[in-house]
Amino acid sequence: MNVTRLLAAGVAAGVLTAAIALPAVGGAGVTAKSAMEGLNLKPEELNEPPLPERTVLHDANGKQIAQFYYENRQSVTLDQVAPIMRTALISIEDYRFYQHGPIDIEGTARALAKNLTTGGVTQGGSSITQQYVKQVLVNAAETSEEQQAAIAPTVSRKLNELRYAMALEKKYTKDQILEKYLNIAYFGAGAHGIQAAAKRFFAKPASELNLAEAATLAGAVQNPARTDPNVDKKSRTALLERRNLVLDTMVKLEKITPQEAAEAKAKKLGYKDVKVPGGCEVSKYPYFCLYVQNEILTNEAFGKTPKERSRLLQRGGLTIKTTIDPKMQAAAEKAIKKYVSTKDKPVASQAMIVPGTGEIKVMAASRKFGGNKKKNEISYNVVADAKHGGGSGFQQGSTAKAYTLATALEEGLKYNDGFPSPAGYTAAGYGSFRDCKGNRVGAPTHEVRNSSEGGGGFKTLQSGTWGSVNTFFMKLEERVTLCKVVKLSKRLGLKRADGGKLREVETFTLGVNEVDPVTVANSYAVFASRGQYCTPLAITEIKDRNGKVKQFKPKCSKVMDPEVADAVSGILSGVFTKGTMSGVGGIGRDAAGKTGTTDNYTAAWFAGYTPNLASAVSLGDPRGAFGHDLTGVTIGGRYYTYVYGASISGPIWKDSMIGALKGIEPAKFTSVNQERFGGCGEDCAPKPKKKREDDGPELNDQLNDQFDLGDDNPFERGNRGRGRG
Repeated sequence: MNVTRLLAAGVAAGVLTAAIALPAVGGAGVTAKSAMEGLNLKPEELNEPPLPERTVLHDANGKQIAQFYYENRQSVTLDQVAPIMRTALISIEDYRFYQHGPIDIEGTARALAKNLTTGGVTQGGSSITQQYVKQVLVNAAETSEEQQAAIAPTVSRKLNELRYAMALEKKYTKDQILEKYLNIAYFGAGAHGIQAAAKRFFAKPASELNLAEAATLAGAVQNPARTDPNVDKKSRTALLERRNLVLDTMVKLEKITPQEAAEAKAKKLGYKDVKVPGGCEVSKYPYFCLYVQNEILTNEAFGKTPKERSRLLQRGGLTIKTTIDPKMQAAAEKAIKKYVSTKDKPVASQAMIVPGTGEIKVMAASRKFGGNKKKNEISYNVVADAKHGGGSGFQQGSTAKAYTLATALEEGLKYNDGFPSPAGYTAAGYGSFRDCKGNRVGAPTHEVRNSSEGGGGFKTLQSGTWGSVNTFFMKLEERVTLCKVVKLSKRLGLKRADGGKLREVETFTLGVNEVDPVTVANSYAVFASRGQYCTPLAITEIKDRNGKVKQFKPKCSKVMDPEVADAVSGILSGVFTKGTMSGVGGIGRDAAGKTGTTDNYTAAWFAGYTPNLASAVSLGDPRGAFGHDLTGVTIGGRYYTYVYGASISGPIWKDSMIGALKGIEPAKFTSVNQERFGGCGEDCAPKPKKKREDDGPELNDQLNDQFDLGDDNPFERGNRGRGRG
């Protein structure tokens, strides 16, 4: 049969035959050589894109916490594959692999004869090198059309396959080609490559495979869809038959003895069905995992386009070291569980950040992450902003008053400066508050009220903060101007959780903007670090598939006078002893913080810090804070008429910080510059009269007003009025 007839017969059978099985490829022959030249059968370089490899996240201690993958694959070197596995695969797929060139002439001839007899493609003749070429083309395909073209039973495709194979056999050794094939081949059950297959099928690395297991995986390569053990019993039976065929073939080739084959055949399939979970839903720390995932997907440092960044995450084979601290995370989770149940609709969320570096050490929440609503799971990152997989957040409440306090200190006010703070406050007139564009904001008729109709009295920066008095902070904001408070807040990193612009309204100081725990904790970390703002940091190191390492250092800048930050800490420290957290108490070391209860009890916060660690805890209902407020609710098995910042969020913060800081040497705040901030300036507090024996109830009432705890008093159970802050 001459070359022309052989080619025609091959096309009719659906395979390329004589043009592939030419002596010039594997031997010598004038006629064959001429045919090759006519078909332009010359080596052609194959583009081999990196194989999709899984990306792994590690905690700060180097332990794996999550993985992402497009294909479940872990590439290994040939010496990491058991010799029996290599022998089994070569025996069934291409037993003359080490003897022939890019094509196995004998195998192709046998396939041709079989196909001509049956009138169709019933037997393949591709060498391992050719199979590798096809797998590369399939993996490189971006569309379904390209994938179909990569496996189409056409003469042109087979010719191209041969051209690539010829180039590969010149470029690599046989061992290198075998290694590449073992890593790219699909074995079924979602396992790509021999290492992933060994772990998925038999719960062991490829280096530990025995004869029966090796024969099973070698048999799976031919048609993994038909022999996928994860599909049904029929598929497992088909895989068992293929395993036994491999064993019989190995006996014929004298690679094993009949007795060894019989012993291997006597074993059950042994499929372990080892799950390979991917994504954040199955991570031990799902909310932190979501933060890291979205940091990569939205940061141009990891790729110019979303598509590039997604490919890097799912296929890049990265090893990512993160900042999360298992001990601190466990402390937060334990504290949250103590006060809030996974079954509660309101969700408690907490973030912990290191001042001076921005490292995120904790991201925890009371409800489990996932899409099962019946199990009360939540499907977004309640601890972070929308950019990092979160939602719209909750109104910040009185934790925002710290920014107004800091602005006042920056403007030169002293600790005992203050003014009368009545039960209700109305702006002096339209234009009392202007946003940073100079626009008038607010309505002169809008009244802000304190915790109760009878609260108020003369308040200073200290007493007004400790009592979280709404009317005091409205007057203070008016005094230092709304725009300056907004600008300072932005310097501290404050931003809305939904990514929108901050609402520059007169009640800005009362916390009307919806925010997230990461943002609030990081803004308070500026006070703890004496004026240093650091971008939140979740990733410290990325190692690529080739072992190249890139370090990610903190990005920090000075945004506040250190002495102003110290002065803020000096006042906020008193919240634990003289203010709204006095009923909860401190943590046994220097700490400062602020409760936050929003208007109409839609959310409750506590944000605080030590020199070592800053943290914020929020509590609110994701179904809609205004439609599902925190009044008359049962949370963690306890009933609350009203939920204040010190009711649940404060105790969670206290317990979690004690646990998180255990074993860490306590650090102290820098002493306040009393010469600069002590005493008072023009707005000095009047000295209270000493009570005499004949003083009547009127004076007692005045004294009570003077030292009223204000709107966040956890012990007050009377009429709270309209204003909350």
